[in-house]
Amino acid sequence: MNEDSTEKTNALDGNQNHPKGSGVNQISDWIGRSVYCFISVCLCAISVAMMIVSLWGILDAIHEKALLIKALLNAIGLIVIAMAVFDVAKFLLEEEVLNSSRGKSLTEQRETLLKFLVIIAIALSLEGLVFVFDAGKQDISNLIYPTFLLISVVLVVVGLGVYQKLTRHEYD
Repeated sequence: MNEDSTEKTNALDGNQNHPKGSGVNQISDWIGRSVYCFISVCLCAISVAMMIVSLWGILDAIHEKALLIKALLNAIGLIVIAMAVFDVAKFLLEEEVLNSSRGKSLTEQRETLLKFLVIIAIALSLEGLVFVFDAGKQDISNLIYPTFLLISVVLVVVGLGVYQKLTRHEYD
């Protein structure tokens, strides 16, 4: 079988491998980057909106002479979530749109993953603490929910430590 018939057979079977620089891969890459860019922009907009709503709540509490402490706790919770959402948007933008991960070594990719998960763990722990204060002021029986959130954050951090310990030698 000669080369021309092999190419025709592969094309008919759908097994044609597209070289890295081919038009199909470039279009697919462009579509993927565009979708991730759109998702990142939407997440950033949601994050900014959450921060504006939290500040609006504080100003409204001051203006209405309402409970400022409750408004501040709500604002902290919203801002912490907004920070986590913004960090996810930034991570997607850097890793999927700008392709900064393609030039990174395995060690650098591992550090990026760990940094991302640590930021999520910090945001969750701050949110858990806000929930503890809020639940403690309302109904003491509701403390179980933020406690479980804090326990899950501890398990995530322990899991990250185990992951680092087990994979330390693979990346060195």
